[in-house]
Amino acid sequence: MSNVQLFSDQLISNIEKVIVGKRSTVELAVAALLCQGHLLIEDVPGVGKTMLARSLARSLGCSFSRIQFTPDMLPSDVTGVSIFNQENREFEFRPGPIMAQIVLADEINRATPKTQAALLEAMEERQVTVDGVTHRLPRPFMVQATQNPIEYEGTFPLPEAQVDRFIMRIRLGYPSKEDEILIMERQQFTHPINELEVVAGVDELAEVQDAVKGVYVSPALKRYIVDLTHNTRQHAEVYLGASPRGSLALYRTAQAKAAMQGRDYVLPDDIKALAVPTLAHRVILGPGARLRDLTARQVVEEIMNNLPVPGGDPTGTSRPAPSRAADGKGRTN
Repeated sequence: MSNVQLFSDQLISNIEKVIVGKRSTVELAVAALLCQGHLLIEDVPGVGKTMLARSLARSLGCSFSRIQFTPDMLPSDVTGVSIFNQENREFEFRPGPIMAQIVLADEINRATPKTQAALLEAMEERQVTVDGVTHRLPRPFMVQATQNPIEYEGTFPLPEAQVDRFIMRIRLGYPSKEDEILIMERQQFTHPINELEVVAGVDELAEVQDAVKGVYVSPALKRYIVDLTHNTRQHAEVYLGASPRGSLALYRTAQAKAAMQGRDYVLPDDIKALAVPTLAHRVILGPGARLRDLTARQVVEEIMNNLPVPGGDPTGTSRPAPSRAADGKGRTN
């Protein structure tokens, strides 16, 4: 897995030229990319949500498309539309902004549910269907959606089916004072995004994405992942727990995290580090929990603290000791 580690280190270091002081968050974004998943970035304005998506696309040389969602946007504004060509008397498909390798869905919760639903097929099946004709999306394909957690006027909360398609939900947060000074210094004359270089190609990305799938996860850790998601469904404060897609998301991101650290096997710490980003946004709390200001993050953390961590050998290399044959007098040879 050294090639995956080298690839991710180069990518993260390049993105950090633009996103300052947020290495852990950048690592989560790269892990989502290696899992071929989609990312939901929920944070206040001005902390670098758009720059994270642009930096990722520019570092890989991928095609990039930005969709500014508004209440008057139609599904065809996202997927594309068929236009009748009077010269050849046939309909021609004019692709929408979704037909790019990395798509930034900016302020996705400002669009109506009808327009939000236009992303469902693209995110899950990597294709769009317009007028009965299916069009395949490019590889890699990643949707990075942003939303503001504090504004509710003119917004439409994402439905459960939409949120469940994001492999992770992350937050950037405010930078420290020292990092904020460094940001001002770097942007004194020009924005660092304009000087960002391509550090890896699309073909190399496809290779490491395939390599991540081969990371070993022991049966005990698979059971641990399933126990985590099942406990979210049985928690007293939870109205709707994490789906099986949540278990799969935690499984895949743990593989990516292990590969990014140069390991070909997953540790329990990998799973614990990714449980909140992969499961919390899939948990819907009951009315009582909201009255007590209990968050989904707190519920997932409580479940992790109460659930025993499996032991044993996570590498899968241990073997049972060979049995020693006994002679007729009951002694072993």
